[in-house]
Order: sequence, then C-alpha cells, then structure tokens
Amino acid sequence: MLDSIQFLRGVRLSLLLAGLVWLVAVPAWAQLDSLGGLTGQLSRYIQRNPREQLFLHLDRPLYLSGETMWFKVYAVGGADTKPLAMSSVAYVEVLDAVQKPVLQGKIALQQATGRGTFALPAGLASGRYTVRAYTRWMQNFAPEEYFSTTVTILNTFTASGAAPAPDSAVLEAQFFPEGGHLVRGIRSKVGFKVMDKRGRAVAATGTVLDAQGKAVATFSTLRNGMGSFLLTPAATGPATYTAIIQPAATAAGARPLVTSRPLPTVQNYGYVLSITPATTNQITLTVQSTEGQPNRLLLLVHARQQPVLTRRLELRDGRAQMTIDAAQLPGGVSHFTLFNETYRPLCERLYFRVPPMGLKVVFQTNRLQYVPREKVQLQITATVPTRPASMSVSVYRLDSLNSTSAPSIDQYLHLTAELRGVVQNPGYYFSSATDPTVAEATDALLLTQGWSRFKWDEVLSLTPPRPAFAPELYGPQVLARVTAAGTDAPRAGLLTYFSVPGRLFQFDNDRSDEQGLVRFEPGNFYGPHTVMLQTDPRQDSTCRLTLLDSFSDRFARIEAAPFSLHPRFRNDYARRHLQSQVQTMFAGNKYDRYVASAATDSLPFYGRASELYMLDNYTRFKVMEEVMREYVQGVQVRIRDGKFNLQTLDLPNRSVFQDNPMVLLDGVPIFNMNKVMALNPIKIRQLDAITSRYIHGTAVYSGLVSLRTYKGNLEGFQLDPRVLIQEYEGLQEQREFYAPRYDTPEQQRSRRPDMRELLYWNPAVTVAGPGGAPQPLEFFTGDQPGRYLIEVQGLDATGRAGSSRSTFEVQPAL
Repeated sequence: MLDSIQFLRGVRLSLLLAGLVWLVAVPAWAQLDSLGGLTGQLSRYIQRNPREQLFLHLDRPLYLSGETMWFKVYAVGGADTKPLAMSSVAYVEVLDAVQKPVLQGKIALQQATGRGTFALPAGLASGRYTVRAYTRWMQNFAPEEYFSTTVTILNTFTASGAAPAPDSAVLEAQFFPEGGHLVRGIRSKVGFKVMDKRGRAVAATGTVLDAQGKAVATFSTLRNGMGSFLLTPAATGPATYTAIIQPAATAAGARPLVTSRPLPTVQNYGYVLSITPATTNQITLTVQSTEGQPNRLLLLVHARQQPVLTRRLELRDGRAQMTIDAAQLPGGVSHFTLFNETYRPLCERLYFRVPPMGLKVVFQTNRLQYVPREKVQLQITATVPTRPASMSVSVYRLDSLNSTSAPSIDQYLHLTAELRGVVQNPGYYFSSATDPTVAEATDALLLTQGWSRFKWDEVLSLTPPRPAFAPELYGPQVLARVTAAGTDAPRAGLLTYFSVPGRLFQFDNDRSDEQGLVRFEPGNFYGPHTVMLQTDPRQDSTCRLTLLDSFSDRFARIEAAPFSLHPRFRNDYARRHLQSQVQTMFAGNKYDRYVASAATDSLPFYGRASELYMLDNYTRFKVMEEVMREYVQGVQVRIRDGKFNLQTLDLPNRSVFQDNPMVLLDGVPIFNMNKVMALNPIKIRQLDAITSRYIHGTAVYSGLVSLRTYKGNLEGFQLDPRVLIQEYEGLQEQREFYAPRYDTPEQQRSRRPDMRELLYWNPAVTVAGPGGAPQPLEFFTGDQPGRYLIEVQGLDATGRAGSSRSTFEVQPAL
C-alpha cells in the first residue's frame, strides 16, 4: 500500500510539473539544437523546473517604527515575464542587518497578484532592513533568485541623540576575471569592486604589480566603486599579481591608508571568453586558449531560461572570433556559456541589452499645486497591446530623509533580478544604449555582480534531483515531520492528520515519506489559528510530530548599504517623530480596519453528507448513545468487550462496515469511541454522516461521522495527550487603506490634524487596453506642505512592465 501511495505521489508531482510547462512560455528548441543535444537537455531541465519570479511594489522607501508598510506582489514567469498564476501563496519577510526575520507574512496570490501589509513594531531599531519575497516553488532554487530590496526604518524615540558610526579607512576589493579565470599568456578584462569595511562603495584608483613589483596595469573606479582593466598574465615564470588600491582624496585633501589585495590565481591552461561591443549594433566575441587545448567548442547563449543562439566554434592557432548582431538578443541580460564537446562548461560571460520600450505609463493630475485638504484628481493611461494592465499607485511626501526611490518593476525584471547583491540606481544602466560611458559601467556591473543561474551538473544529469518543494496551487501547504520517539529517525508510511478546528474547520491527511515528511493542503485559512496534528494510534502511538517552518532558512549574501544617524538630520527626525505621534493619537483605530477575507466554502471537505442532523430540531437527549441510536439511521452502535464501536452502513453495497468510521469533532479526529459516547450531546449543534466508503487523500474511511459544536472550539473536550497542538499563522488578513476625505466645508474646517506622510495607496488599479478610458483616481492632500511623489508601477498580460513617477506641490495654508 505504501509503495502505491508513494508512486501516486510521484505521478501527481510529475503531472503537476508537466502542466506547469503550459503556464510558462517554452520556445521551439529543435530549431536551436545544433549542439548535439545540449539545448535539448536544457529544455528538459527547464520543463521540469519552470522559472517563477516575484516583484514587490512597496509604498515608499523609508518608514518610522510604528508605521505600516504596504506592498503589492506581482508574480511572473517564462521568457516573456508574463503574469504567472502558478503559486497561490507568497512568503514575504523583513530581515534585519544580520538577516534575522523580524516580520513574516503569507500573502494570498490571486491571478498572479497579491497585497499585504506589515505593522512595524514601535520598538524596532533604526537601520536598513531587507524585504524579501518568494514562493514555495522558488525555495527549490538559490536564495539569490528571491526578490529582495532594502528599506530604511527610523525609530525616532532614539534617533535624536544618535551619532554616525565611525568610518573605516581599510578597504576591501574583489576581482572578477572575464570568463571566469586568468590564464597565462592571454589578455583578459578584469572587473573589480572596491568597498569599505561597512560595505559602502568607494571611489579609488589602483596599480597592479607583478611578482617583481613592476606595474603592469592601472585602474580607477567608474561608478559605485566598480570598474575594469586589462591584464595579460605572464606566459612563463612567476604569475602572481597584487593590486595596490588608493581611495580618492577627501574634501579636506587627505588620503586614507593604501590597501593591497591579491588578484585571483592564474591558471596555466585554459580558455578566455571575451565580449567587446564593436559598434552600436554589433558584438564581437573572442575565444582564446593555451596551447594543447581542444579546438572544437560549443557556444550557448541563453536569456531567461531560453536559448537564443547556438554555435559550434573551431579554434585556429588557439583563437576564434565571431560577430553577433545585438538585435538577435532579447532585451535584458544574456548569458554566453562556452562548453567543450563533452558538455563541460568552460567560461561564462554576461551581456546586457537595453530592452525596447515596455509598458509606457502616463498619468496626469488636474493641477500641479494644491493647498492643504484639497482634492487631487489623477488619471492613468498606458500603452497596452491587447489587454488591461494591473497597476499599483503610491503617493508620499518627499523630504531629506526619504530621497531615494523604490525599485522599478521593469528595471528589476530585466536587470536586477539577474544579478547578485544590491544594484544601486539601476535606472542609470537603462539611460542610454549608445553612450560608451554607460556601456562601460554596465559591463563592470555584469563582471562584478553577474552569476551563473544554472548548475550545469544538474542540467546535464541523466537522473536530475527531484524538486523538494511542490508549487502551492490551492493555498498554503503545511509541512511536518514524523520521527521515532526519543530519536530523530524518520518514520515512513504513517497516516497523519492535520486539523484546524472551527465552525468552518479545515482537515487533511497525508502519509509520511521516507524522510518522515508529511504535506498537508487544507485550503485557505486566514490569520492565527490553533492547529492539531496526530497519527492514527492504531498504527503508532509513540511517534513524535514536529511542525516545520514554512519560511526559507537560506539567505543570499547581501551587501546592503550601511546605516547611520546623522546629527544634521536631527531636526528632521524630531519633525517626523512629532508628526507620527500626532497622527497616531488622532487617527485612532481607523488604520486597523481589515478587508473581508475571500469567501470560504461553507461545505466541509466531504461536501454534502448522506445524512445531516441539526440536533436542535429533535428532542434533546442527555446521552450521546441515545442520540446515535434514536436519530442517526446510517450508524449502528455496538458494544464489544466493554467498548463502544460504531458501524456505518455501506448503503451502495447494502452492507455494514466492520471497522469504526472516521469520527471528527469540529474537524479533529477521535479514535476512542468511548470518548465519543461520553460527549455531552447538548453541546453538539450538527451531526453529519457519510454512509459509504470515503477516499480522502491517502486515507480510506469506513464511513464518516462529523460532530460540530456551536462555537467550533471542541467545548472543552480532552484530546489525547499525544496530539500536537500549536499556534500557526495562516494567510495574512488584508488591511484596508484609510485616508480622510474633505468633501464638505465642515470636513475641511475640522480641527483634527492630518499629518500623513503617505497620502494614497492603491494596489488594485486596472488600466484598460487600447481605446479604453483613463483610470480616474482621487485623494486629498493633508496638512503638511511640501513636495509629493506619485509612483505608478504595472504589468500587462503580455509581460510588458512599466513605471512612472511625477511630483506635485502642496503650498502652505494662508
């Protein structure tokens, strides 16, 4: 039986992944498969492991402790970054500087979007925090593929007297040879990145010295501490190199200490892959090798898990060169990977092509300047090919504390998501497709923060590993582990039950696999709940159950910019503190209103029962045995060896089951029929009976009896002490964004202060396709004068992403 269940589980996962292929755009591989099957193997890997991505639009980049963070989740996938309705849950976390989660939430996804909030605790310390998001399916891959961005949180109760952290004169430098390695006698481009001890980019110059101390190259940073230089390692003799780095002069003219760092080890043999933009529309690719290396190589160019170009290369005198039309490459980052004829990857290089115009978002306000408590009318349109676009809108006040902008969805999907670490000001790399300065800075970025997305040994394996996590198509999946009592040895084949008791209870079961894992899919449930897990005591009454954390325990290495409080902002900290306290005092609980959760099916998992009894419609008995004997026709009560037994009628087969049915009390299984008969029937509101064999997940029940109390809280029933009872957070309940209105003169004259920094947040804006009317929106200004930013982000059904920003002024009241 266990082998059959495991086989069916494997079949179910295989069919599920096969179905997902239809959700993700898969190209016609055959026309590109000129590499003896290499692209075909990549195709099969991608079909088994379709790519899924998330993007979060946060309402603003800076918050005060005690405020609310609002966000919208966009889910995309495939080569065209189209909306991908694969997962039904997104996991969103706020991490502190040591990557410890301080806030976590499970966000429901519907039609590839979701929305959520975090109420930032008042005691949260000032600092830079990382917001990251992923799905259960994305946990199969490296944490670098999770969405992440950095926000600033200020605790103004402690900010006013803080001093900035001291700077460090010691520098760190990283060097990245083009293609992956420095090779003797072959000229290579070397990317570099210079930072201080706190991870901040540093402008610097440097000199590369050989083993004899002779200068062989010089370099200087271009942007954000990054740059590149050319180096030809010695063909013979010593080949060790050291970089001497000197930071740029400070405003006072002083220079910090000079730092020396070794360059990567030079290989005696190997290949170097170089890419040089020859003209505006042409790319020159050069492959060089040392003597004695195989001359026949394979080149695969892929972007967003889609092969776009394949070539067989023949080296002559250790060199091959080819020209590629840049128009053949899609917009965004392309990966050039060089293989030998046995499919061993030798070198990899990244290239970025500024994507063509995406979703052009256009909006306008009815005025450019307003007075406090005045209505702002906003109209949004977009260039959409065929279908409407899903958008989100944020309006917040700009000041000296939150001058940085939030990440853009189009820049993230085409560039940031393809790179490691934090990309500072990604918009710069989209600013020009022809400016050589931008092109050089982009190349340095790709050299220093690019990474290989595929583990080629897994791609080319004849027996690739099975994904550990299945997509959550129908709500959150709850994981638990079954182990032997007193040890960590897994117990396989044990039927395990999961319950969320309540008037609308959730119930599921699964049989533990060879690792002792059980996976429950109880459906959507929102907010905190008490959940209960247990095994069938007739199988094993001594095993231990452990509820596993749904959130990922793997973290990407993030070099986020450090945080410090500056005395020159003391007045700004004090102003924001006062505004926040006044707003909190006078707003009351208006900001804690919640949107009604999605409608939940009132039918239990078994649908309509064969027999349903509302016990208030019958004469009440004081003993459950009398209720069962007098009213419930499909269940017979028997006593064997002094113990009660229930026998459910098997009406389809006109027989009686000999085993006890599955008995549930508010969704919690009860296996002791004596305890069932000891229940106080006055506390039972409803009794359902299934009078046939019932197949539920991996279990087969000899009929089913479901008892429901009035409150769905078990009414004090004493569960078996072996039942695991634990608090569990379900899907996040959605807050409703509140903003005051000033439609009438009385409202405008109200003496209640309005000190809002965030004037408007709307994650549910839909802009029609061609010919559709603009989306009209409106909101009111508050009492704070200043400059306000309108930020709109969006994605249409074809995968075109876009964003737009504009400002307006609120003049002081006369």
